[in-house]
Amino acid sequence: MSGGPGSPPDVPRQGSGARRTPAAADRRERSTGSAIGLSVLNAILPGTAFLAAGRRVLGAVTLVVLLALAGGAVWLATGGRRTALQAAVDTDQLLWIVAGVGLIALLWAAVVVAGVVLLFSRRRRALGALVATVLVAAVAVPAVWAGQLALTQRDLIAGVFDDGDSATVEETPDPFGDKERVNVLLLGGDGGVGREGVRTDTVIVASIDTDTGDTVLFSLPRNLQDLPFPEDSPLADVYPDGFEGANESDSLLNAVYRTGPEWYPGILGPTDDPGADFLKLGVGEALGLSIDYYVLVNLEGFSRLIDALGGITVNVNYYVPIGGEPSLGIFPDAYIAPGPDQHLDGARALDFARGRFGMSDYDRMARQRCTIQAIIDAADPMTLLRQYQRLAATTQDIISTDIPRSALDDFVDLALLVQDASITSVVFDPSVIDPAYPDYDRIREIVDEAIAPAPPPGGATPPADPAEEPALPSEPAGPADGPGTEEPTADDPVADLGDACAYDPQQAAAARAEGQPPTRDD
Repeated sequence: MSGGPGSPPDVPRQGSGARRTPAAADRRERSTGSAIGLSVLNAILPGTAFLAAGRRVLGAVTLVVLLALAGGAVWLATGGRRTALQAAVDTDQLLWIVAGVGLIALLWAAVVVAGVVLLFSRRRRALGALVATVLVAAVAVPAVWAGQLALTQRDLIAGVFDDGDSATVEETPDPFGDKERVNVLLLGGDGGVGREGVRTDTVIVASIDTDTGDTVLFSLPRNLQDLPFPEDSPLADVYPDGFEGANESDSLLNAVYRTGPEWYPGILGPTDDPGADFLKLGVGEALGLSIDYYVLVNLEGFSRLIDALGGITVNVNYYVPIGGEPSLGIFPDAYIAPGPDQHLDGARALDFARGRFGMSDYDRMARQRCTIQAIIDAADPMTLLRQYQRLAATTQDIISTDIPRSALDDFVDLALLVQDASITSVVFDPSVIDPAYPDYDRIREIVDEAIAPAPPPGGATPPADPAEEPALPSEPAGPADGPGTEEPTADDPVADLGDACAYDPQQAAAARAEGQPPTRDD
């Protein structure tokens, strides 16, 4: 009943409760489709549900935090790459990353649940719970994946760079110091089923300029003899005339890793890999370089690494044998035919890198360097992300090194430089040295010239005296004793690795015209 004049008008009551808030009214009036759509949007852009429900301050704060996180991610992917990479090689920081990912995922899930509570009315609570469960799962899956990647990376760093004993690496807080170049010995171990011990058929030194990242790869043949050792090394006392084994086969460069420590165990003191230390000292003395670190890859597991990358693509300029044993007169099972851009799986890539029937060791050395380049090309970011756990497990199984964790920050800086720097290759083939009677003074002259700094811009370069200038070997054009090839000449310049691995239509056509060499079934 209405009151008299001046009395306030009657206010209709809504049940027995008090006046509804705007948020409560919105929740009752919002359709199911709208509530679901806004919940999904809130899972993608946290805070939008708060804004839709009238909680403007809370929504704005949440969106600002999201934008800050997104901005940090963009910075890490662009200008902050160095910081991101350094964190990726630090086991302590990787644990913090895992914790951070977990915290962000938890807060994100809380925002999703709170948004659903605000958007769904009480009578649709069951549907809201289902929507919240699905969206929280969608948030959790990438968070768990990111956490697993970080833990996998941590296990990889801890497993490969374990900071064990080394006879040739000094413990120092600043591993690079003021070094102008860092020299890393790259070894390919040919151990496996049916083989006694490990023979390092691949011996390459990567000499990297620490200012520019420019890199020179020096390849030594596996049949090099009389490997010298530094005068101040105990190895020089037991090998005064260079490395020597019980027979010619055990006196070659590829036997040093296995035979040296067998004959003289403990001669270098405590070390986790005496064979690698033997080679670091010997190869360093042969080249006139101080070898800082080594990386050994077991070729038996090499194919698994390539399969994890999805295969590699290489150019083939001549018939590459698959299998076969020259010393026993066993012909190959088949050949990889000449052709450009050939996609090889792990097993076939290993055949490409190792095949040597009917051709010289220098051809195999060249193909191995091209295989390394092809692996680098195949390791694009998306492939690495998809296959990272498999790649990390494979890498940990097949790689060993004495690079300390304290040097990883410096290697991150160096890797960023190398990406945009030049990579050249020097091959010590028969046009330059006789592996059986090597002239190590000659080898050191070639090394010095290959790594000599370029003349300053605009500076005059005196004319070279051909009689005094040591000639540099080039990358072999193809099999030295195979069809359709030419021997490299000693006066060729240092070869660019990309050019050496390019497709040569004329050479390939000549090889095809010559025909495929005989196989085991012929």
